[in-house]
Amino acid sequence: MQDSLFPDDEPAPAAPASAARRARGVEPAAHGADLRLLREALPASLRLGTSSWSYPGWVGSVWAQDYSTQKLAKQGLRAYAQHPLLRTVSLDRAFYQPLDAGQYAAYAQQVPDDFRFVVKAPGLVADALRRDESGRGQEWNPGFLDPQLAVQLCAEPLLDGLRGKLGALVFQLSPLPDAMLHDLPALLQRLGAMLRALPPLHERAPGAVLAVEVRNAEWLSPAFAQTLREAGATYCLGLHAKMPPIEAQLPVLRALWPGPLVCRWNLHRRHGVYGYEAAKRLYGDFNALVDPDPETRATLARVIAGTTTAGHAAYVTLGNKAEGSAPLSVLALAEALAAG
Repeated sequence: MQDSLFPDDEPAPAAPASAARRARGVEPAAHGADLRLLREALPASLRLGTSSWSYPGWVGSVWAQDYSTQKLAKQGLRAYAQHPLLRTVSLDRAFYQPLDAGQYAAYAQQVPDDFRFVVKAPGLVADALRRDESGRGQEWNPGFLDPQLAVQLCAEPLLDGLRGKLGALVFQLSPLPDAMLHDLPALLQRLGAMLRALPPLHERAPGAVLAVEVRNAEWLSPAFAQTLREAGATYCLGLHAKMPPIEAQLPVLRALWPGPLVCRWNLHRRHGVYGYEAAKRLYGDFNALVDPDPETRATLARVIAGTTTAGHAAYVTLGNKAEGSAPLSVLALAEALAAG
């Protein structure tokens, strides 16, 4: 009797709605024809994106519904890459913990063929100090700008894993203590030696760019530009409250011209050099442009247009703390570019 009541081909009872929802992946937001037309109006050599992607507040602009941070971190990239304007992402996680080739390959499998990653090199190589959980420097980091570590912990794993989906490798050099800034020539020598030790990115990732971002204005000198040029690298335009405004950073790019553009817009200047936590509190769920910065946006749009019109690639990523919502900042920048 039991067998006749419950035959083998009987479908299993439906899971509760909440359980079924958890079992599904992350669904992308519905994108209208206007976004696709906007993408078509942008230069093909431009890739816009955000800094990471695991933000529940992006529901409606990137996600179809509300998901947890954990679910988005694990399953959100595929949905993120379906947004018409998001053709790159800054893989910030790699700064805090080196990733292996398998982890990079897993990311690469989740995105279309024309998607490219901007990867931050590990802090084990890019940060001069070992820091505690609050970010305070505790002691000198002996691995800072170490050529062998840069190859083993960064270049080789990401090239093996991402292959042609690598867009830019960025060494974001964290803020240096004053004592180190007094001997910039020695630092430039160390930086150049590390960059030259890296395998040529373009051999395994055609079109990939090697870039250096800094957090001390003292770096911005002709000698810095020369060091980058000699190593086949470019300057990553770092729009951050610790750095001068965009106009004051452009001389370094001009010294490296012609060439590609890499830009990371991370923190609105109103928050000051230690303003990440203040920005996080103010911007909440990161679902609105709380602090629009049309001046920076207009200047950046001109730099992008000049770069792409000359036939060079441009990788531009924006963080939530730039204006309040990274996807909406991407949209505003795209509209500024399309408007000319």
